Amino acid sequence: MKGMGLGVILLLLLHSIFYVAFCFKDGLLPNGDFELGPQHSDMKGTQVINKKSIPNWELSGFVEYIPSGHKQGDMILVVPKGAFAVRLGNEASIKQKINVKNGSYYSITFSAARTCAQDEKLNVSVAPHHAVMPIQTVYSSSGWDLYSWAFKAQSENAEIVIHNPGVEEDPACGPLIDGVAMRALFPPRPTNKNILKNGGFEEGPWVLPNTSSGVLIPPNSIDDHSPLPGWMVESLKAVKYIDSDHFSVPQGHRAVELVAGKESAIAQVVRTIPGKIYVLSFAVGDASNACAGSMIVEAFAGQDTIKVPYESKGKGGFKRSSLRFVAVSDRTRVMFYSTFYAMRNDDFSSLCGPVIDDVKLLSARRP
Repeated sequence: MKGMGLGVILLLLLHSIFYVAFCFKDGLLPNGDFELGPQHSDMKGTQVINKKSIPNWELSGFVEYIPSGHKQGDMILVVPKGAFAVRLGNEASIKQKINVKNGSYYSITFSAARTCAQDEKLNVSVAPHHAVMPIQTVYSSSGWDLYSWAFKAQSENAEIVIHNPGVEEDPACGPLIDGVAMRALFPPRPTNKNILKNGGFEEGPWVLPNTSSGVLIPPNSIDDHSPLPGWMVESLKAVKYIDSDHFSVPQGHRAVELVAGKESAIAQVVRTIPGKIYVLSFAVGDASNACAGSMIVEAFAGQDTIKVPYESKGKGGFKRSSLRFVAVSDRTRVMFYSTFYAMRNDDFSSLCGPVIDDVKLLSARRP
């Protein structure tokens, strides 16, 4: 029996070592920045003609390997980081297989930029999950935005596919892709200190180092599993996930910026006891990203609401507010959005808005 017990322990230890050694570590996918490219003999101009010539990736359709500064007509194609990116033409895709842990949640982050197509979209998938993500709205002046998408692993292998479903007259008109990364997500639970899950937004998608654009969390309607665990994006536009390395954050290391007015809202449904008093508290501020002016965050809890004004100088800072309410059902929806649109005053083309953080919901005693 002792020998059998030792054998089981060794087997479990070896299994753990296998996961540590072979499961994906948070960060860029292998050659996720496409700096390792095809041989010249595998290319025809910028088009890659050998589907396995970009290391770690398999290609399908009209895929181009684009150097930074490449000219296309009147356009100069800029790469956000490094020297190379790929462009997905008509019905083109790139894919890569990664070892994951079955049943675990993961978030994919990638940079994307429009080029010359009118209605550019991307289909991101890990079977059986997929989402068609519109990239029509440009949130930053550089033209490049970081997007995120999440999935639940159904086996110990995940095949990540990024596909351009569009068909244009010019097959070279399609989105540019760079900086593909992944992070394991650990969905948080409510505690006796906060009924809300992930109220500090510390759990979320991978933020690429030395990238000051933040990461867009897509609307819930196109995402089965939120890259921001616990929260839904209940709006037509995305919200932006920001970190303390590049922005001013009221609490901890992460926060959410509401970048598209009333079209950019986050929400969470929590269990409550009808007739019981609760207090919703939160911080409102700015990200120190030149987003200056008068802002208003509207917070909702069940049938109650509060408007919190904030005068931003665009240099960081925050204020705290709270909403006291009586629950009217066993499920209460908590939601936040910005009343107004805003633009950064240093380029007048990047969408921005108020930051929310440190969101807490606790029951309160009757006075």
